[in-house]
Amino acid sequence: MNQQYPVHLTTEERRHLQQLIASGTASARMLMHARILLKADREPDGPGWADQAIADAVDVSQSTIARVRKQAVCDGMEAALNRRAPRRVYQRTLDGAQEAHLIALTCSDPPAGQARWTLRLLADTLVELEVVEAISYQTVRRTLKKTS
Repeated sequence: MNQQYPVHLTTEERRHLQQLIASGTASARMLMHARILLKADREPDGPGWADQAIADAVDVSQSTIARVRKQAVCDGMEAALNRRAPRRVYQRTLDGAQEAHLIALTCSDPPAGQARWTLRLLADTLVELEVVEAISYQTVRRTLKKTS
């Protein structure tokens, strides 16, 4: 069977994968991908199994096997074994000046009729003072937790 991404492991890579499986201390995902790569090895001393046989042996779908093969060939064996870092970039709700304003507000006396600042009260006050247009009390909580 001619596959689009044939896996060819070196002796060192094969030994590393076998040690990884033998130790059993890695994550289940990493161990499964190591097994897939070992069984998909097209070198002369590798088994070179077909995708369906690997799917039956490892109990995964053929699309998973194809994805692991592609990662191994295109990005390297480590990319196929390890999860990639998230690519999403989170936009901060509060910048440094706004965080400083929140902390200063938290350290000030609470409004009349209140014994202490609550998260919701801080969020409402930041909006009233036009420090931000809108803010969740959970954002206030995370910001204060981060800075304390």
